[in-house]
Amino acid sequence: MGIVIEYKDVENKLLILYLINLMDLPMSRAQLTDFIIAKDIMNHFILEKNLTDMVEGGFLEATSENAQDISTTRYTLTEDGITQLDLLNDHIPRPVRNIIDRYVEQNRGKIRKGFEKTAHYFPNVENDEFIVKCGVYDDKRGSMLMEISVPVVTREQAKQIQANWNDNYSSIYSRILSALTEFADGGAE
Repeated sequence: MGIVIEYKDVENKLLILYLINLMDLPMSRAQLTDFIIAKDIMNHFILEKNLTDMVEGGFLEATSENAQDISTTRYTLTEDGITQLDLLNDHIPRPVRNIIDRYVEQNRGKIRKGFEKTAHYFPNVENDEFIVKCGVYDDKRGSMLMEISVPVVTREQAKQIQANWNDNYSSIYSRILSALTEFADGGAE
């Protein structure tokens, strides 16, 4: 019986790795929970245990983001996670793989929309500063247009940059792009 539990535990971890890998986006705990529970793949407690185990084991990287005073943890695969998925991919049952494939096909655009513009800040663990990451993405092409990271001293500064980006990202993006390309059109060396 212990072997069955261990196999199911490995299978559950592979399902999570497969979903995040196929989505090709960092996924929040809420997004993972919504899918896993809605499709009755595993219960909430098993999902939480597997996420913790895979972060501790180095298969997933968990990044905490603060957006509009809400903390969100997003998960991405590490190199070890990708390697394990490549090695054990065939152990994912075909019916479950089909469910995940359909879900990703139907929901990637909706999840990606949350990435059209982003502004999150993170505490910098090396000092008492914060890093604000701002980005603009082209949802149609699935590509990054611009991404910047700005170190700041206080949480208030981080929140202000985040709010300014969220409210004015289009004009800020245009101004930065214009400033960066100004000399190319002006004939400077």
